[in-house]
Amino acid sequence: MFARKVTMHLKGSIPEFTQTLEREVIPLLRKQKGFLDEITFVAPGGKGFGISLWDRAENAENYNRESYAEVAKALAKVINGTPQVETYEVANSTFHKIAAASAA
Repeated sequence: MFARKVTMHLKGSIPEFTQTLEREVIPLLRKQKGFLDEITFVAPGGKGFGISLWDRAENAENYNRESYAEVAKALAKVINGTPQVETYEVANSTFHKIAAASAA
């Protein structure tokens, strides 16, 4: 399993940010081959990050090349600056849906 961590600084309110994720970003992610889950964290003061989980690095890389620009455009309305992206191999997860998908 593979993960992308995207760190960002919110422009406005947390509810506005979460609505953008739910209405625009997550539907785009769900259409991507190999996408498993998105977990987003926000802190008072406007810092946030999201972790998307993927079945394989290749699928996450394809998403980054082909569709991430559309996600970044949707997020530009609710964040300041350019999000910072880091990638990781997932060493462990207890999330059952993901564990089952990885075993298949």
